Amino acid sequence: MLAQSPAAAQDRPMTATTQPIVIAHRGASGERPEHTSLSYELAIDQGADFIEPDLVPTKDGVLVARHENNIADTTDVAAHPEFAARKTTKTIDGQQVTGWFTEDFTLAELKTLRAKERLPQLRPGNQRYDGQAQILTLAEVIAIAKQGTRRTGRTIGIYPETKHPSYFASIGLPLEARLVAGLEQAGWNRADAPVFIQSFEVKNLQQLKGMTPVRLIQLMAPAGTPADGGPSYASMSTAQGLSAIAAYAHGIGPELTMVVSASTRYSTLIADAHAAGLKIHPWTFRAENYFLPPPYRSQGTPAAHGNLDAMIQYFIGLGVDGFFTDYPALGVSARSSAKAARPS
Repeated sequence: MLAQSPAAAQDRPMTATTQPIVIAHRGASGERPEHTSLSYELAIDQGADFIEPDLVPTKDGVLVARHENNIADTTDVAAHPEFAARKTTKTIDGQQVTGWFTEDFTLAELKTLRAKERLPQLRPGNQRYDGQAQILTLAEVIAIAKQGTRRTGRTIGIYPETKHPSYFASIGLPLEARLVAGLEQAGWNRADAPVFIQSFEVKNLQQLKGMTPVRLIQLMAPAGTPADGGPSYASMSTAQGLSAIAAYAHGIGPELTMVVSASTRYSTLIADAHAAGLKIHPWTFRAENYFLPPPYRSQGTPAAHGNLDAMIQYFIGLGVDGFFTDYPALGVSARSSAKAARPS
C-alpha cells in the first residue's frame, strides 16, 4: 500500500511558466493500462507535469481512479464469479449502461480486482501488463505524484476529473466534499497548489468554487449540453459564454476539434479564451491513426502511429497553455522541439 500521509517538503507551489503543461491523460495510457501505478509512474518518468485521474466513488464513499464507474472494460471483474450477480444495467447521464459499477463495491472488494487494457485492439502491447495493478484511490494517486516530485526534483501535480457528479449526487455519493477533503489532507488547498479540477458539468464546478481555492477547468465537447443542464457547449465557447465561465473557472478544456477541425481549420477559441482571462488545455492527443486527423496519419492500420509530434507542435504554435496526451514522452519531446524552433 502506498503511503497516504502528506509531507510538507513535497508541497511546493507550481512556479510560473510560459511553456504549455503536459498533462498525462490517465497516465501514460498509450503504453500502460490507464489509471494504474504503472501508467502514472511511467508518465512522471517521461516528464509529464500533471497526472490525470478520473474519479468515481465506491459504495463506502472512497474516491478511486477509473475512466468510468462501469469497470467492465478496465478490470477483470467479469472473471470473478463472486461478483457475477452484481452485473446490472443503469441509466447514467441519460444513457443506459450495462456492467459492474464502482458504487456497488466497497473499496476492499475493488482491491481484489486487477486492471486491464481498455483498448486492446489499438494497444495490444499493453495487454502484457494486464493483471499487474490494483485500482488506486485518490490518496494513492496523490502519493504517487508526491513520490514523483521527490524522485525527479520536478513538481508533479494532479489533474482530477469529477465523473458524472450530478448522477453520484443523486444516489447519495456526491464527489465534491470528498475530493476537497482529500486535497486538504495532502496540503493542497491553495490557489498555487499543483492541482486542477476538471468537469464536463457546470454546477459542481460552481459549487467547488466556494469550497476550494484550487484551479478549476470547464471541460467542453463539440456538441451537446452538460448532464446537469444549462447552456450548450457551443454557447459556452462564444465570447459571452467564456466570460461566464471566467466567473468560476481558471480555464477551459475543449475537445481538439473545437480548436482545429477539418472544416473550419482553426477557430478563434484560443484567442477568445485568453481574452476572457482563461487558460486553454485541449484534449486528447493520441498517437494512433485511429484518433489522428488525416494530415497526421501514417501508412498502415488504425493502430499504427502517425505524426503526433507534429500535431502537438502545431497546437503549441497556436498558443495552447497545456494539453492532454496519452503519450507524455511524445508531448514533452514536441514541447521541446516547439520551444527550440521559436526565434530567439
